[in-house]
Amino acid sequence: MRVLFIAYDNESFLTSFPMGIAYLAAVLRHKDCEVVIYPQDVYHLPEEHLAAYLRNNHFDLVGLGVIGGYYQYQKLMKISAAIRSIPNRRFLYVLGGHGPSPEPEFFLRRTGADVVVLGEGEVVISNLVDALRAGDSLALVKGVAYRDGDRVVVNQREKLIQDVDALPWPAWDLFNMDYYTMMRAPGISLTERSQYIFTGRGCPFACNFCYRLDPGFRPRSAANIIEEMHILNKDYHVNFFEFQDDLFMISEKRVMDFCENLMRTKLRVRFTCNGRLNYATREVLRTMKQAGCVFINYGIEALDDQVLANMNKKLTVAQIIQGIENTIAEGLHPGLNIIWGNIGDNAETLRKGVDFIIKYTTYAQLRTIRPVTPYPGSPLYYYAIEQGLLAGPADFYDNKHLNADLFAVNFTEHADEECYQLLYHANERLVNDYIDQQKKSYMEQLGRLYLEKDTSFRGFRQT
Repeated sequence: MRVLFIAYDNESFLTSFPMGIAYLAAVLRHKDCEVVIYPQDVYHLPEEHLAAYLRNNHFDLVGLGVIGGYYQYQKLMKISAAIRSIPNRRFLYVLGGHGPSPEPEFFLRRTGADVVVLGEGEVVISNLVDALRAGDSLALVKGVAYRDGDRVVVNQREKLIQDVDALPWPAWDLFNMDYYTMMRAPGISLTERSQYIFTGRGCPFACNFCYRLDPGFRPRSAANIIEEMHILNKDYHVNFFEFQDDLFMISEKRVMDFCENLMRTKLRVRFTCNGRLNYATREVLRTMKQAGCVFINYGIEALDDQVLANMNKKLTVAQIIQGIENTIAEGLHPGLNIIWGNIGDNAETLRKGVDFIIKYTTYAQLRTIRPVTPYPGSPLYYYAIEQGLLAGPADFYDNKHLNADLFAVNFTEHADEECYQLLYHANERLVNDYIDQQKKSYMEQLGRLYLEKDTSFRGFRQT
């Protein structure tokens, strides 16, 4: 069986490594499938090129995974239109990812795809291939939704993979790793090579805006993670890792165990991760820095206890402040993620967020405040439908979610135009503060160069 996975173009000069299809490709190669990657992301190829490629090459299955973003949806529509233009196509068109999974019927009807893989894909895609080879009915495959004439059938979901250590390594050799390892991150040097890695799956928390709600957390062992890092370092010269888990800092014990195991090896690398502020103690953070951590991305979301409670964040403002101060004190850069427009938000909660970012930013990156989005699959999405603020997936994707920096649904008591005025002035403060700091930094560099004769200066290079 020949399988094609599409790595879609997100219009960035450098794009993130498509980890999802890399795992699926590895699984299918273990099933003796011939797997091909279509690198639209690397070469910015138009959809017409994809259609011609599919007309001129035989595949049994073509797969594409997307999240629920507005751009991803619009891109999916373009790619699907190109696939529908192919006369008498004989391959199965399969969708997956956090975008289609919560609303499979909508995506099947809107795209013309044949199958949607629901949730975690490795077991499901393997069983789907087995069914296709045997000529079995798709009704027998757990974890898929499919079109049956004018009808859409949604099967029972497959169980989540509990032993994530048992998964094969992503199929890196199918991808242009010299391209993907050039992806930049906060704290990375100009010459380091980076790569994404997952250290576990899932999250024990259930924030109301999050659509990635597979229950529980399934960790990889420290030994398994470090072995993968060794391979990437040896084979692809990767020395900077971005842990892309929903939440790496799942507990103090887990973080300490991983960092201590990493430090016992001869592997000298640096990494970033997603953190949780109630676990951000001085001891944990100090150990993380010793192990090579340089940046921790925190989901702060709000600086108001009532709003945090409304979003089920399981954090308090006091914990947030203490955790950020601990992070900075230990010499690590914090990523300050704040959203606005959730239930209970108002002008005052927005002002608190801006003041907090300006007070605690280390200027490792520009941070602005974006509106909360009720993505399909999230509790906030179903709340919006119950409240009559949203009519369903078609209303969300076609009418409401047109840009991630604009409101899809306004949950505040402010009128929409007032909300936009508030966001404009809030982000005006943040952008001006960042620009002022950049100017200050450049002027300090000029002083070191010309007044102190700094021979290490290499020019004002963009990172």
